[in-house]
Amino acid sequence: MRDVCIVGGGVAGLAASIFTARAGLDTLVIDGGESILARNASLENYPGFPDGVDARRYLQLSRDQARNAGAEFELGRVTRAVPVDGAIPSESREAGETGDETDLEQGFVLETEGGDPVETRRIIAASWSDSEYLVPLDVGRMQRGSKHFVDVDRGGRTAVDGVYAAGRIADEPHQTIVAAGHGAKVGLAVIHDSDANLYHDWVVPEGYFTGRDRDVPPGCEEIDESERRERDEQARETMLEAFAEPLDERPTMHPSVDVDDED
Repeated sequence: MRDVCIVGGGVAGLAASIFTARAGLDTLVIDGGESILARNASLENYPGFPDGVDARRYLQLSRDQARNAGAEFELGRVTRAVPVDGAIPSESREAGETGDETDLEQGFVLETEGGDPVETRRIIAASWSDSEYLVPLDVGRMQRGSKHFVDVDRGGRTAVDGVYAAGRIADEPHQTIVAAGHGAKVGLAVIHDSDANLYHDWVVPEGYFTGRDRDVPPGCEEIDESERRERDEQARETMLEAFAEPLDERPTMHPSVDVDDED
């Protein structure tokens, strides 16, 4: 059984997977296809890229980062999510009542289209705009026009213990930086709700903690100057290789637009 299964390999899902995987949680991302961000000709408002960046290249680098962190990927579409034991562990946020932890430990089964079912202790829905697979869990969906959003608390938790939602499907604004930030926030909520209760995700110079007679906190790491230079060199090589050549493929057009392939 996986610790966490993330449904959706877009910006929010990738950000969440980087955090959960780095925290040591067994993380699987079920990617149902191309992210909607791939339709963007140039990503112009993401901090760190003064002249913008090809959205598809950004997605590639984010996937590589998630893999480096330990996340695994599986192509497929989730069609249904149900509890392992058939009972739905729920939480009433208004009443402050928490569901049975034993039920939560039983986890969930994700049924996929043409693939094997996946068992997981926790689910992060990051699959804009598909949430039909969550209907059996009664997580609390809100309809707005033809779309359904999932009702969540500040940490992305739904009304069902162990089920979270991140990004646009959680009614967050339709911006890449917002989706990435919310995905990270939901990833942290999952971490704090699991056995990895303290998690900082810092890499600091040697002596930062130990020089003050403090233990290095969980999720942190002290590195010496040699290791820092080695990591910096590797990071620069990775980025130089990633941006060495332009991407030849055109961005994906909206499916409703008739595009002449010869243009």
